[in-house]
Amino acid sequence: MTRAPAPASVSPGHGGLDGTTARRRYVTVSFLFWLPIGMSIATGVLLFTERGMGLAAIAGFYAVHSLTAAAMELPTGGLSDVIGRRPVLAIAGLLNLTAFTLIGLGAAGWAIALGMGLMGFARALSSGPAEAWYVDTVHAHAGPDADLLTGLARGSSATSAALALGTLLGGGLPWLLGFAPGVGEWLAGATGGLVIPLSVPALLGALVEGVFVLYVLSALPEPTRPRTTLRRVVGGVPAAVAAGLRLGARDALIRRVLLTASAAGAALAAVELLTPGRAAALMGAAESGALVFAGLACAGFLASALGSQLAPLVARFTGSGERAVLASLGLVTLGLALLGLTTHTTSPLATTVAVTGYGLVYLGLGAAGPNENDLLHRRVDASGRATALSVQSLSLQLVAAGAGLGAGALPPGPLPWLLAATAVLAGALLWVRRAAPANAPATPGAARSPVVAPVPAGPPLDTAPQEAHPHARPT
Repeated sequence: MTRAPAPASVSPGHGGLDGTTARRRYVTVSFLFWLPIGMSIATGVLLFTERGMGLAAIAGFYAVHSLTAAAMELPTGGLSDVIGRRPVLAIAGLLNLTAFTLIGLGAAGWAIALGMGLMGFARALSSGPAEAWYVDTVHAHAGPDADLLTGLARGSSATSAALALGTLLGGGLPWLLGFAPGVGEWLAGATGGLVIPLSVPALLGALVEGVFVLYVLSALPEPTRPRTTLRRVVGGVPAAVAAGLRLGARDALIRRVLLTASAAGAALAAVELLTPGRAAALMGAAESGALVFAGLACAGFLASALGSQLAPLVARFTGSGERAVLASLGLVTLGLALLGLTTHTTSPLATTVAVTGYGLVYLGLGAAGPNENDLLHRRVDASGRATALSVQSLSLQLVAAGAGLGAGALPPGPLPWLLAATAVLAGALLWVRRAAPANAPATPGAARSPVVAPVPAGPPLDTAPQEAHPHARPT
């Protein structure tokens, strides 16, 4: 594969880290970032309800989070490519620390909305820099042909494991505190009503975010970058954003990755929107249904972690990363179809089939993600890596938002599930034919030219040669 010249500011050394050490630190960063978010899943709605917020207000809080993340996705990806991975990750951690503190202590709607907005901002900041740091470090140590898939798979597994563990901790801590007589009243009395058992997971999450920031600053060395000014940074970000938007337009494989992320967004929207209602219908009450859904969500994250661990094995078994994505998305399609075909009954057999389908959805998404990321990183260079990941994340989030609205407007039954299955099947069919190599003509007689992300305006980014070399992790 033809090597592309990289930007001129990143030195070959990344603190002298070898591939194994870089992988271990990337896994740790992934776990620490997502653990507090997992802790907020089980108690978020209940905490806001306890604070006196109505359902419409709670929906508004989550909309603030989603819209902020979507609006900032590309600009913050470009920021990481301009000023570096470590400072952007540290800022994301500080924003999350503030957000969890506001959510845990805030009794007013504006405080909660601000916390959700900051969390969405942090989500946008974090969707690429850690993975880009890992790939840059491995390339600097072992060259552009180094194995990335193992580390990407373990990082994705760590993310899913953190979400699973966080969900259990977030749901279990208030329940355990309820067993101690008077603890809830003591917490509320000692803090003027600011701290209640349901807010403990958020406050504990803020402490974990502090550990995350310290770890990022101490364990993720980056090459020295030239001094820059606010004007150069602001000028460099739009160019990086434009470069990211052009990626899918001129490379068929990158376009497949982005469309596959969109299909994954449709699948996740259907699962996250429709499963809680089915759990409540199964149990006959909203409260017990919520408990069942928390356990099911934890199982889904664990299935995703298992799928990520199996991603290299799937690639070897199928013969290539592209075939692995095809097989994994086929598994997701099967899972959604099983969920759709069992909507009209809650018999033990149908429930077993539905739970199996739920697990297959997350297992397949977990196996597809690292293989897509491995393909993507071999298609883009260091100057646009985080931007490319942000474009991919944006594709997933925007389609998930639209698909969620569509699924909510459709009549209950198998139709929303089967439409999601159709979207994923269409994404899988994109991988039936192998994409042309980056330095091969796409059509007979076409000029041979490597696909390389352009260097953004502003400070140059790399002095080491890089090869123009995907991510789709479940939200």
